[in-house]
Amino acid sequence: MPDDLDRKIIHGLHCAPRVSFRRLGEVVGVSEQTVARRYNALRRSGVLRVVGLSNPAAHGQAEWIARLRCRPDAVGPLADSLARRPEVAYVGVVSGGEIVCIIRSPAGTARDDILLRQLPRAASVLDLSVDLVVHAFGSPDTAGWTGAEGSLTDDQVRRLTEDRPVPGRPPLAPGDEDLPLLEALAEDGRASHTRLAELTGWSKPRVARRLEALEATGSLTYDVDAMPERLGYELNAALWLQVDLSQLHRIGEEISRHVECACAFAVSGRHNIMAIVICKDTPDFYRYLSSRVARIEGIRGYEISIRVRRLKQSVSLIHHGRLVHPTHA
Repeated sequence: MPDDLDRKIIHGLHCAPRVSFRRLGEVVGVSEQTVARRYNALRRSGVLRVVGLSNPAAHGQAEWIARLRCRPDAVGPLADSLARRPEVAYVGVVSGGEIVCIIRSPAGTARDDILLRQLPRAASVLDLSVDLVVHAFGSPDTAGWTGAEGSLTDDQVRRLTEDRPVPGRPPLAPGDEDLPLLEALAEDGRASHTRLAELTGWSKPRVARRLEALEATGSLTYDVDAMPERLGYELNAALWLQVDLSQLHRIGEEISRHVECACAFAVSGRHNIMAIVICKDTPDFYRYLSSRVARIEGIRGYEISIRVRRLKQSVSLIHHGRLVHPTHA
């Protein structure tokens, strides 16, 4: 079972996904070799993956949250099929047999998308709702989840994020020449400049320059996928909240700062906030609802979906309880 040091390392990578082991070791108070050894063990065991992604906004795409209710015999096959599609970023089966997934697709009615056209016509789909992700709440130091135990202090987070580039202009779509670089980062978002040079055929200075340019414009982003169950957190739930519109931003930001929150979005549809929360067990989840969430003013209604099976997170598939690249499943 990973310990508090492992959780500190995971939290640090959420804050700065490509931070050097030396720098991360200085912040958490251990040697560079210790950080490298712990990280490699977490990655080999499938508890953790850092992946680099092309920003969907750079391709004129948005993220949509789809909720599918289908025939009981079709839940598993349909969820597995969705998880294999590259435009689908997350797939989970929740209580009641409903499939929840995040689809990256063109924004706007003038643009077409095959998957969003196919789903309503599938014979196994009984009901479907698709809502647009309007805004992601939080900041680099609150993005992702590491649990309450072993989290970094505010000062440690500041030390890790103070040099992190802040995109100053809209992201630009990477060119065809960037595809080998992006494919390598989708396999390992922390691949060294030397390794990326080997995989792309570029020089190390060219790799460094291109990474800096893509990161500076926000065209290249990073996700840190983790397996909460392997860290002692067994309950995963989606909260669908109806809140007063005037309080939308305040409530979304407040929820995103909860240590239990993995992500929070403003969405279209009947509910205007969707949040994923992760707790140790049912009593822990009840304490979270009855204390932290209950104290938030402006929530008019809510719905809860308890996840019973997760198939995909970001670009990682969950295979036999491990995070793996899709080609390795």
